[in-house]
Amino acid sequence: MRRTERVAILLEMLPVMYPNARCLLDYEGKPERLLIATILSARTTDAAVNKVTPHLWKKVRNIEGLSASCKELIEEIVHPLGFFRSKARSIQEAAAWLTAHEDVVPGTIDELITIPGVGRKTANVIIGEVFHKPAIIVDTHFSRLSLRLDLTRNTQPSKIEVDLKRLLPKDSWTSFSHQLGFHGREVCLSRKPKCSSCEFNGFCPKKGV
Repeated sequence: MRRTERVAILLEMLPVMYPNARCLLDYEGKPERLLIATILSARTTDAAVNKVTPHLWKKVRNIEGLSASCKELIEEIVHPLGFFRSKARSIQEAAAWLTAHEDVVPGTIDELITIPGVGRKTANVIIGEVFHKPAIIVDTHFSRLSLRLDLTRNTQPSKIEVDLKRLLPKDSWTSFSHQLGFHGREVCLSRKPKCSSCEFNGFCPKKGV
C-alpha cells in the first residue's frame, strides 16, 4: 500500500475514532500559560503538567511573577516533572521574554522560536491551539506513530513535520496531529503496542515494532 493510500484511510478513520481529540494541557484560555505548559510538557505527560501548573500560577500569579521569582522556588514546583533545573530555567527565560514584549504571544513560527525554551513543537501547539492555524505537532506519540505507519523514514521532528505536510491536506494538519496523538496514548503504546486490538492492524506496516 502506498503512503498516500494509507493516509487516505487514516483521514477517514481517525476523526471517527477520536472525535474529541484536542490539546490536553490546561491553560485557562491564556496563551502565555499554554506556552509555559507546553515547555514543561517535554519528556513528561500532559496529565503530570496539569497537576503542577495550578500550583505554579498560585505561587507566581502571572508571567511577570514567574520571571521575577527565585529559581529555587520554580525548581521546587516543577521538580515532579523531571529535568526540573532546565525546565525551571526555560520557563523563567520565556517569561522574561514575554514580559519584555508586553506579555504578547506572537502568532508565527519564526517569532515563537525566538523565545527561549520554545522549539517547533511548542510553537506549533500555540499556532494550532491559540491562533487556529494549520499546524503539525510532532510530539513523542506523533513521531512514534508516523514511523510505525511508515508515513516517514525520518526521526528528526523537523523533518517529520516536513514529510507529513507533504502528505496531509493543510486543513487536517492540527486535527490529525491530535487524533494520532490520542491513538498513541491509548493503543499504539511505546513499549507494548496493542496491535491485536488496533483498528489499523490490517494495513499498518508496524515499522520498528
